[in-house]
Order: sequence, then structure tokens, then C-alpha cells
Amino acid sequence: MPTASRAAIHTAGPDLTIAEVVVRDPGPGQVLVKLGASGVCGSDRHVLDGDWNLPSPTVMGHEGAGTVVATGEGVTDLNVGDHVVLSWFYPCLHCAACRAGRMWVCTGSGASAGLLPDGTTAFAQDDAPVYPYLAVGSMSEYTVVAQQAAVKIPDDVPFDVAALIGCSIATGFGAVVNDSAVEPGRSALVIGAGGVGLSIIMSLALAGANPIIAADISDEALGLASSFGATHTLTSGPDLAAEVAALTGTGVDYAFEAIGRRQTIEQMPECLMPGGTAVVVGLPPEDDPVSVDALLLAEEGKRLVGSNYGSTVPGRDFPLLAELYRAGKLPIDRLITDRVGLDEANAAFDAMRAGAQGRTVIVH
Repeated sequence: MPTASRAAIHTAGPDLTIAEVVVRDPGPGQVLVKLGASGVCGSDRHVLDGDWNLPSPTVMGHEGAGTVVATGEGVTDLNVGDHVVLSWFYPCLHCAACRAGRMWVCTGSGASAGLLPDGTTAFAQDDAPVYPYLAVGSMSEYTVVAQQAAVKIPDDVPFDVAALIGCSIATGFGAVVNDSAVEPGRSALVIGAGGVGLSIIMSLALAGANPIIAADISDEALGLASSFGATHTLTSGPDLAAEVAALTGTGVDYAFEAIGRRQTIEQMPECLMPGGTAVVVGLPPEDDPVSVDALLLAEEGKRLVGSNYGSTVPGRDFPLLAELYRAGKLPIDRLITDRVGLDEANAAFDAMRAGAQGRTVIVH
């Protein structure tokens, strides 16, 4: 039977409406999940602030974890009662990219349009469709997702920690391990010490990078960066490249931009040593192109790399990240600076806009 669910709904403007939606039963290859937690992520804020356009109305939230409460026909890998992390980009498993193992650039997924693999949405309000953000819609008490978007994890991983594995942790870890293959002793710069930036920093520390330089405009953010493994901190500004060179002598092997600002993305190549790699992790607004000195890249053998979801393969990477957390190697719980209820979602985004550090998690 359809399930009633309270959800945070975006229609227009920056404010969410907390209202009830109807969630239908899972169809073939789908699972119904009772959410335990949902991260409050900067990607959601991009939508609320009008930087990205989506179908409307939209149940927000793409960083979620919860319990499987029903399965559709043909679901064999998941059972009622399983604890799962949700992936915001489910792969179709059939396109050329998926067949090649590059599921993070799948061309057959309907996730970006807020649609399940069968082209439908499981949410409705007054008999009209409501779209789950990135086919997840984790700011709801219940959601239906494709079975490949729900990855089982151990029951002893708390839902608030598990929710962050689904986006910020996988993105940051993947940027370091999958996209860059950072080796021990290599130097790195991380621009932006928000949730994803801190995930990058803790992953660099796990990989043995040294030095690890964090740059941000917030002293509080830089303090958090130091606590997660940054060996040096700098205040972001127009002289960042010169300050990095003064610290390292030659620039860094790797630079990661975790904000999504044109100005800071453009700074990265100048912060690199010859042969270094700049990795774009933060997502900028639509229609905001970046200028790059191509001659500098070519003459000095520098690389500019785009990181989409940290090249994450959810079925492979989510359990790995959960085990690293359980082993004390990734202190994900320390990223969480606030836990709120669904009714406080708007206040959480206002705090983010005001510069709140760490990560806020909605606990259902």
C-alpha cells in the first residue's frame, strides 16, 4: 500500500516546504527505504539558490541512509531489514560506460532528471508527480530507489555517518584514491575546507600525503582542517599560489578545489609544481566557464582533471568506506557538527549560507 511520508519539498525560491507526499510501493528492481538520516549538502543549496535547474516540485536530499522496508519484484541482493547507503547516481549497468566499469559517467541513468530506471517517480502529491532529487529524495521519511542505488552496509555504522558516505565522503575519498592515486609523501593543496574538502583532507592523510595544505577564508574551517590532517593552513586570497610556493619551494604535486568557484578553480594550475595535477571536485553554477592558461599546462606538463563523484563505484566503495570508518581510519563522525530534525531543514541551509562549518545531518 502507498506510504505517507513527510518531506522537504522545493518548488521555487530558497525556502523548502515541509509537507506530506505519497510514496508508492517499489516496482520491479526497486526498494522502499525508511530513511534514518540525510546530509545537508552544498549541492542541495545550489538548487535552492537557483544555480541549477531541476524538475519541480522536488523532494530534496541526495545523501541518505536507512533501512529497507520493502522490495520489488526481481530484487535479490537486498532484503527487508538491511541497512543501506543511497547513491545519488545510480548506474544503468547496460551502457558502454557501465560495461567498461566507469559507472560514474553512465549515460543511461535517469538520476539527474529525478527519475527511476523505468522513467517514473515514486513520489506524488495531490495525484501529481513529485521528483526525488537525483532519484534519491532523502529529505523524506521514506523513499523508493533503484536497487543499484542502495548498497548494504554493516548494521553498526550509524545512519548519520552512513549518509555522508553516500556523497561527501565517497566524493572526497574517490578524488584522492580513484582520480589521483595519490602516493605517500606527495604534496597536496585543498582549496575549501567544507564537508567535501575535509573528506579530501582526511583521505590524503590516510594515503600518506605530505605536506597537506588547506586553504579557506574561515579560521574555523582551517581549524577543522588541521584536526583532520592538514599540516599547514593558508587564508585563501589572490596570492595563494605565491604562498604555496613559499611553503613548498616548487608548488604542490596535487591541488584539489572543493568549493566550485570559478576564481579558485583558475588558481589551481599556478599552485602546481611542473608535472602536477589539479583536480576539480567542487561543482560550479551552470553557465560559469573557467579560463585556463593552456600554454602553462602544456609547457609544464600539468594536468587538469574533472572528478565526478570521485569516480565512485558504489557497490565497491561504500562498503570499503564503512569498513575504514569501523577501523578508525576515517573519522567520519567528527565531520558532523549538528544534528537536526526535518522541520529544521531551512534553518540548516541558512546556517550553511552564513558559513557554518562541518556537516549538518537531518535525523529522521
